[in-house]
Amino acid sequence: MPRAQETAVYTHGHHESVLRSHTWRTAANSAAYLLGSLKPHMRILDIGCGPGTITADLAELVPKGHVTGVDHAPGVLEQARATAAARGLDNTDFAVADVHALDFPDDTFCVVHAHQVLQHVGDPVQALREMRRVTRPGGYIAVRDADYAAMTWYPALPGLDAWLDLYERVARANGGEPDAGRRLRAWALAAGLRDVTATSGTWTFATSEERAWWSGLWADRTLASAYAERATGGGHATAEQLRAVSEAWREWGSREDGWFAVLHGEILCRKEA
Repeated sequence: MPRAQETAVYTHGHHESVLRSHTWRTAANSAAYLLGSLKPHMRILDIGCGPGTITADLAELVPKGHVTGVDHAPGVLEQARATAAARGLDNTDFAVADVHALDFPDDTFCVVHAHQVLQHVGDPVQALREMRRVTRPGGYIAVRDADYAAMTWYPALPGLDAWLDLYERVARANGGEPDAGRRLRAWALAAGLRDVTATSGTWTFATSEERAWWSGLWADRTLASAYAERATGGGHATAEQLRAVSEAWREWGSREDGWFAVLHGEILCRKEA
């Protein structure tokens, strides 16, 4: 029987406004729930590594080990390799992979990590089965995903309500689940994992610099990324509606009292020995 393959379409693409967000991510701000379980000798698989900033941080935390970063998009891996090279890391490698059918033997890695991945895949339960398969007995599967419906902000601008409604419709039309954070534990149990610790974490944007950065990347992404093309091409929004959403992001970013919180679900699963 053929193994499952990726069927969903990555909603965001790799426009500069998307990579602006991805390159901001670090192990500290995006994988803190995992860091206490790492040991210097560990071999780690970082799924959906993107431009490699989290991958490089993980590699520095396992100096006697090795980190393999994989992504479904070949183009972004050149940036990941450049990130590792710029930091002088010799314990990393990178490859193209589909999380539904990983090209690694059983029981290969001490840790299999995925940040903001399962919300974009066609079959998250199958993805977790594959992650479990390539994890060594006693090792960890670590997953963190945002939950869009749980994001909250102030002030209550109607344009941001329109943004959230539009984003969720586009993401689901692409085969993903934007409210993945709340579902991670259920997906892990359905995948056969039993030792599952579920937590949550947040990103908060409130200072003038944080508001300018967060609002700017979403304002740009709404107009110029693959997400914008899929919103209009799929009949979810007109170009005029996208401009209105982009302007709402700019307005929120200019507000001195602006505040935005992104809730993430997290699971740290121990594979049975």
